[in-house]
Amino acid sequence: MALTTRDGRTAAIPLTTRRWKPQAEGLQMDSAEKTTNRSEHKSRKFLKSLIRKQPHDLLLVIGTGVSAAVAPGIRALRSWRSCIEAVLEAAEQLEVLHPGDVAEFRKKVKKDRDLLVVAHDLIRKMSPDSGMLPGMPRGAVYSMERRRDLELAPSSAQERTGDTKPNFFQDCLMEVFDNLEQHIQNPTVLQSILTLMERGTMVLTTNYDNLLEIFGQQQNKPMESLDLKDKTKVLQWARGHMKYGVLHIHGLYTDPCGMVLDPSGYKDVTQDPEVMEVLQNLYRTKSFLFVGCGETLRDQIFQALFLYSVQDKVDLEHFMVVLKENEDHFFKHQADMLLHGIKVVSYGDCFDYFPEYVQDLATQICKQRSPDADRVDSTTLLGNACQDCAKRKLGEYSIDVPKRIRQSDPDDSGGS
Repeated sequence: MALTTRDGRTAAIPLTTRRWKPQAEGLQMDSAEKTTNRSEHKSRKFLKSLIRKQPHDLLLVIGTGVSAAVAPGIRALRSWRSCIEAVLEAAEQLEVLHPGDVAEFRKKVKKDRDLLVVAHDLIRKMSPDSGMLPGMPRGAVYSMERRRDLELAPSSAQERTGDTKPNFFQDCLMEVFDNLEQHIQNPTVLQSILTLMERGTMVLTTNYDNLLEIFGQQQNKPMESLDLKDKTKVLQWARGHMKYGVLHIHGLYTDPCGMVLDPSGYKDVTQDPEVMEVLQNLYRTKSFLFVGCGETLRDQIFQALFLYSVQDKVDLEHFMVVLKENEDHFFKHQADMLLHGIKVVSYGDCFDYFPEYVQDLATQICKQRSPDADRVDSTTLLGNACQDCAKRKLGEYSIDVPKRIRQSDPDDSGGS
């Protein structure tokens, strides 16, 4: 294409023009790169063994990653480290923890790799009688055999399951999680979880917050929060009778009774054969899908309820969605988890991809046609065909049925 100028010369005009202004070129290119990356990310394939699961065959385990994606403005929801730091800050402001203890725990948060142990120690420090088990040094991590022995020992932590003893840890959490509903910014993940729940997926969480329940109630869903201290509700939930029930295995920040991080605090649960059998049966019969979970498999309560109490885990098929920050670490983690019957998959190398991945994954799972529906359709078709066959046979071998039909016909009743 050419343009004639005033002096009679022709100038060629390029067929394509720049899509951005020169001064914003860098920003526009970044945006274009992001669009390309997003497009490439969208083409990520899902494991067929996962997306072909029926929603009612899944049990969703949601961790801090879900809360962090939904309410990024609340620092305590981002990770265990952030949660502990926020609790310590609240404890300092409320003056419910000695300044020396605050300083000690802040050092632990920076140095210790096992943050769950730090969290265990913190909640015991802020609970009646410190809640320490006899002979237990601070920060100790025990084998499951040793933990079972300790569960038999009396302690205030054990009694808390069925009691309402106050603790300052709960007050700090209430301070940290104040007005949660006002902080929901990105509900995509919550909507995806609700969609799965509508179709029969069960949900448990290690989180103290109730963002999912708040959002569900805003969508007019009869959400219900429960923790392990309520045996009746736990049994109802585990047997699939609480469609919109969310089991908080660490308790909920609004309930002062269930704030226990050590298995000994749930002695009534772990030593109840009926409850343990129904919970372990879930791990045997459902496919657990870990979403937004970082430390869940190292969590003592989760280990006591599921991981170390169910045999032959290699025969199971569970799934975990994680961030792939380092390839070597990711593939090692993938190989290690396969020994526990858990298939680890990545949603990408950036946390920003997480909400969209969960949304796409839920959509893929919900697309699957239920085998029951196929059976109903085939039975209906077969049933209709059989009825037609029966009518034809009656017409061939019986004279009574045509007579009855003829008598009921209003046209014939007029006489001939």
